[in-house]
Amino acid sequence: MKTKIFKRISEVPSAAWNALQSGHSLAFSSAFWEVIEQSRMNDFEYRHLLITDDHEQPLALTSYYSITTDIAIFAPLPLRKILGKIRKFFPGFLKFRMLEWGTPITVSSPPFIVAPGVSLELIIKEIHRSLLLTAKTEGHLFIISRDFESNSQVLQKKFSELGYHLVDSLPNTYLDIIWTSIGEYHASMKSYYRSKLFKHLRRNQQQDVHHELVDNFDHLAEQLCEQWMVVHEQADEFQREVLTPSFYREFSQRMGAHSKALLFYRKDQLVGHALLLQDGQLLRWLYFGRNDATNDSLYLYVAHAVIEAAIQTGASRLEMGLTTYAIKQDLGAQPEPICIALRASRNWLNPFISRVYTLLNNPANLNSRNVFKNRTTTEHQ
Repeated sequence: MKTKIFKRISEVPSAAWNALQSGHSLAFSSAFWEVIEQSRMNDFEYRHLLITDDHEQPLALTSYYSITTDIAIFAPLPLRKILGKIRKFFPGFLKFRMLEWGTPITVSSPPFIVAPGVSLELIIKEIHRSLLLTAKTEGHLFIISRDFESNSQVLQKKFSELGYHLVDSLPNTYLDIIWTSIGEYHASMKSYYRSKLFKHLRRNQQQDVHHELVDNFDHLAEQLCEQWMVVHEQADEFQREVLTPSFYREFSQRMGAHSKALLFYRKDQLVGHALLLQDGQLLRWLYFGRNDATNDSLYLYVAHAVIEAAIQTGASRLEMGLTTYAIKQDLGAQPEPICIALRASRNWLNPFISRVYTLLNNPANLNSRNVFKNRTTTEHQ
């Protein structure tokens, strides 16, 4: 078995990469990683790890990266305010250069691909060995592996055996798409939630808010990034990656018809957008942006339009993402718990890492809402 590490996606043998990625999420595609690398977000430094047998046949691949991260990234609001005051004088307080295993802008569970018939345990151990060596060589105190959703108990056990600590992250949200039209979706809702939705939709209609779904939006990259930044700077749940105009431009150009944007207009003015990725039968809602941070009904209108787009594009499931849970749940989204695996690169430090994390962070703990008349038909099986 051979392990090779590449610093650019363009250096990875495309035949081996494509052979392993075929049939898996676009989050593992070379085009997706080209978008990420060309975007120059934050201080990410990416690596791509390819494992082959002695005859150069690909066995597994994964990507990981180093980034400066706030160890209190999911801290409750009172603690974040205290940290904000401290960081006016000490900007790097509780921020560390970490090695993170996964995809930086979306959920991919598990964070690697293994060829059929290959030992999962053997591959995990080999990738862990490589990451641990990199962390020690480059001076990273922590390794983070993400993300582990509820169907990954076997994987979680294997990571625990390697000394990783499984801790809670922010939950994801999903909506199974079982309707053939937005009218069917409305009819399936309980009257309380439907009337609440219609009230906000009427407010937007009265302001002549409308939208369109497009595949090509690279010419709007600067404006869309500015809109996203407005939302990012107001975020009170967590902040990490900082998007760039290059991200929007590359995403539109490289992902082709898989990249989609919902553009929202008030009369003739572009006032907001939702960025989407058509990932097979899964439609991923990646980002939202708007011109101003006004507390109005636009976000609910946007979320409703995203659901309508999922129905129109034939998706069987919609990933609605992290944060702004209340509105998404009112529209029927179900929370999906996520764990991340933490490990210190130094054995003496490892026993303390989960205690520190849980002391500083308090991710949301959500209960499902019964939004639909027949709840069992809307839950993911």
